[in-house]
Amino acid sequence: MKSLIYGSVLAISLVSATQAAELAVNIQIPALNVAEYHRPYVAIWVEKESQQFVGNLAVWYDLKKRDNGGTKWLKDLRQWWRKSGRELTMPVDGVSGATRNVGEHQLIFSDKNTALEKLPAGHYQLVIEAAREGGGREVLKVPFDWLSKKANQASAQGQEELGKVTVVAKP
Repeated sequence: MKSLIYGSVLAISLVSATQAAELAVNIQIPALNVAEYHRPYVAIWVEKESQQFVGNLAVWYDLKKRDNGGTKWLKDLRQWWRKSGRELTMPVDGVSGATRNVGEHQLIFSDKNTALEKLPAGHYQLVIEAAREGGGREVLKVPFDWLSKKANQASAQGQEELGKVTVVAKP
C-alpha cells in the first residue's frame, strides 16, 4: 500500500512539474485591396506595464532575400527597432520567422526556452507591430496577467495592417 501511495505522489509531482505556463496568441493578417500587396513584417514582444521591454517572442521578415537582405527593412518596425531590434543580429533562433500570408495565425509560447522563461508573475502587455512595404504601420498592445491563478484573455482590434489579436495566458 505504501508503494502505491508513494507512486501516486511521484506521478502527480511529475505531471505538475512538466506542465508549463503558456501564452497563446491569435493574430489576424487582413486581406487588403491594394494594387501591389506585400506581406507585412511583424514583431511581437512583451513589455511591463511601464512600457519597459522584457523580451522578444517573434519577428517575421523576409528570410529568403540574398545576403540576409530582408533585415534592411526591419527598422520600419519602428517601436520594436528602438526597443530591441537594433541590438539584435538576425536571424535569432526561436524568434525569427518568415512573413505570413493573409489569414489567422496562432502562436503558442511556453515558459520554456522563450522570453517568458524567467518572467515573474505580474501584469504585462503583448505588443504587436506590423509594417508593410508600400503600406502602413500599426501597433497593438494587449494586456495580460502572467502566472496568475487562472487563465485570462484579452484582445485588441487593428484597423489596417492587423486584424483582431487575441491573447490567452494560462498558468
